[in-house]
Amino acid sequence: MTMGNVAESNKTFGEEKIGKLLLKFSVPAIISLMVSEMYNMVDSMFLGQAIGADAIGALTIAFPIQRLFLAISMLIAIGASTSVARSCGDEDYENLRTIIPNAIVLMLIIVCTISAGIFIFQDTIIKGLGASKNIFPLAKDYVSIILLGVLFQSFTVIASYIITAFGNTKIVLLSTSLGAIFNVIIDYLLINVFSYGIKGAAIATVISQIIAFIYVLTEFMKIKNDLKFSIKLTLNKAVSIGIIYVGFSTFIVEISDAIVAAILNNLLSSYGGDMAIVTVGLTTRVSMFLFMTVMGISSAMQPIAAYNYGAGNYTRLKEVVKTSIIAVSVSSTILWAIFMIFAEPLIGIFINDSAIIESTAKAFRIIIAVFPCLGIYYLAISYCQAINRVKASFKLSIYRQLIIFIPLVYTLVIGLDMGVLGAWLAYPISDVISFITAAIFIKYTYISLEILEMHQIYKINKAKFTKARLANANI
Repeated sequence: MTMGNVAESNKTFGEEKIGKLLLKFSVPAIISLMVSEMYNMVDSMFLGQAIGADAIGALTIAFPIQRLFLAISMLIAIGASTSVARSCGDEDYENLRTIIPNAIVLMLIIVCTISAGIFIFQDTIIKGLGASKNIFPLAKDYVSIILLGVLFQSFTVIASYIITAFGNTKIVLLSTSLGAIFNVIIDYLLINVFSYGIKGAAIATVISQIIAFIYVLTEFMKIKNDLKFSIKLTLNKAVSIGIIYVGFSTFIVEISDAIVAAILNNLLSSYGGDMAIVTVGLTTRVSMFLFMTVMGISSAMQPIAAYNYGAGNYTRLKEVVKTSIIAVSVSSTILWAIFMIFAEPLIGIFINDSAIIESTAKAFRIIIAVFPCLGIYYLAISYCQAINRVKASFKLSIYRQLIIFIPLVYTLVIGLDMGVLGAWLAYPISDVISFITAAIFIKYTYISLEILEMHQIYKINKAKFTKARLANANI
């Protein structure tokens, strides 16, 4: 990635038609998110058909652990890539040589420390996540193996987002696609042909993550060589804080899924047993296809918005927000209608038990009842991150699941004694509240942009007036 390429990416973010630019970044982002989620989904499909509900339960228990590492990766990826995009907008290329190596070292320290801790205390952690006697041995087999691949996965995510910030829209898609394709192939061989069961699924996941890592590493080394930076096991405190500061909202969004999953596993196991845990796992996997579109458009908007904010182009930034709102609203509504209609066939991909499919479909339709509202919520978080409104993005990121959903689910399930049904109803109620709050945030920041835009116009006009007056004085 030469400086000429950086200048070309600046032209792309700053001048290209916004609708085309958003589509150009959204499609690879959506597909890459879909493909990245395929690791757990593919494991669920093969194991659900080969072993049954206990395997789905084991993967549901493992989900918070996997989500934790994805959350850490996204924290650093979003923080670093947003800083890279802003630096490109400011044409501060020297800063890139500090941000990028710092992000990699930060990842190494955090991921290695946490993965080691989970491995040492995995028995306690798996039981604490709600594993029953039937599910525990399967969950432990799976978790102990996937921990070997988390470092490779984290590097792949972070490096891919950094490369994307330079204008390469294909890297995330190619890396995740490569890993997912190999995951499907190896899953089939180890589970269906060699009957390795849940261990085979975990091994397939690790191998495919290593393959994706190798590909991204070769692309990352091109940037390293062109920018001429070195990676040393030291951290720049200011840069590290900046990365965490910006990316923390995304971390909260991702880790909230893990926290909610862990709480639901424990809370519902006493009301619906393993069946409730299986339902949580199945609805989570199917609804992920919906969230990928929303998250993909939001993440695609972010570097575009960050660049134009850094460049001070507030008029274009407002157009980016408006176009993104239309795109996320239309796409999420279309997908929501499809999933409401075809809930049973979609759930049937993961398991062939008709009773489980029927009960899960009912729960799923309640959970996604007002899903189109959520597009604005996630867009608001990414937008606030892009324009450096970190406090606002943080408040939004913790709002839906940690502040609204968790107290609400306890109130409905235990306080009002609604049981499992209360858990499903908590989703649409919290989604509506979150939508209203996010809409207010966007309106507020939009007004702030208009004020900045007026100040900018005033300064330009004042400079022109001063120049004209000096010219007249010289005459």
